[in-house]
Amino acid sequence: MSEYILSCCSTVDITEEKLNALDVRHICNRFTLNGVPYEDDLGKTMPYSEFYDRIRKGETGVTSLINTVDYVDYFAGLLSTGKDVLHVTLSSGLSGTFQSALAAADILKERFPDRKLLIVDSRAASSGYGLLMETLAGLRDGGMTIDALFDWALENRLRIHHLFCSTTLTYYVRGGRISPAAGRIGNLFGICPVMRMDHPGHLTIHSRVRTKKRALRALVDQMAELADDGERYSGRCFISHSDCEEDALTLKAQVQERFPHINGEIELYSIGTTIGCHSGPGTVAVYFFGKQR
Repeated sequence: MSEYILSCCSTVDITEEKLNALDVRHICNRFTLNGVPYEDDLGKTMPYSEFYDRIRKGETGVTSLINTVDYVDYFAGLLSTGKDVLHVTLSSGLSGTFQSALAAADILKERFPDRKLLIVDSRAASSGYGLLMETLAGLRDGGMTIDALFDWALENRLRIHHLFCSTTLTYYVRGGRISPAAGRIGNLFGICPVMRMDHPGHLTIHSRVRTKKRALRALVDQMAELADDGERYSGRCFISHSDCEEDALTLKAQVQERFPHINGEIELYSIGTTIGCHSGPGTVAVYFFGKQR
C-alpha cells in the first residue's frame, strides 16, 4: 500500500476498472443535458452510447466545474484516512477546476495541519490526462515519494501530446473553439480540422484536412514528428473517441503499423460526457509521450 493517495477527476476518460487497478481515486465532474443534472461518473449513470445519441438528436449538454465546496468534502474524506494526497486536475486551459482545488487545499490546511495536499494542473484532458495518471501511478508504485512525484508531474506533463480530429465542427463552434464562419465552411466542404493541446492546455487547430481518411493519416504523420524517437517510439499510447469506434479502430491499426515498438497494447477508451459536451460525437484522438509542447 502506498503511503499517500493519488487522485484525479473523472475527465481522465479511462474506465473505473482501470482507475481501481491503478489504485487512483477520483471525483466526478457534473453536466446537464437539456437542463437535467447528471454526474460524469465514467458512464455508469448514462452509458456513452445513450449520451451521444441524445446529443445527435439535438439535446444540449452543459458542463460545470467541480467547485471548492465539493473539493473540500472530497479531500477531507481522503485526508481523514491519515494519508497525504496528490490530486491532478483537468487542464486549467479548459476549466477553472484547478483553481477550485487550490482554494479547497488552502481551506483544509487548518483542519489537517500534519497532512500534505498537493495539487497539479495536468495541462491535459480526456485520455491524455488518463495516460498521465497511469504513468504517475507506476512511478508511485516504484517507490517515488509524493514530493518527487509532484515535481515529476510538473516537469513532464507537457510531454503528453493530444492529437485529434472531428468529422463535424458543429459542437466545437458551439463551445467557442472554432468560429461560426469557419464551422460553416468546414462542414460544407468536409474539412476535418486536426487539433492539438498547446502549452497552456488549450485546444488549438493545427491544420485543416479534407476528408476523414486524410485527417486520420495526418494524426499518424504528426505523431511521427512529435513522439519520442519518432517511428521507433516505445512508450505508451492511448486512443479515445466520441461514439465513432470504427474510426478509432482504423487509427489504432495505422498507429500499430507505423510504430511497431509501442509499449504494450494501445488502449482504446470513450470520450466521457464532460468532454463530450464540447466535442460532440465524431471525434477521435491519440495520446503519447514526446517532445515538450
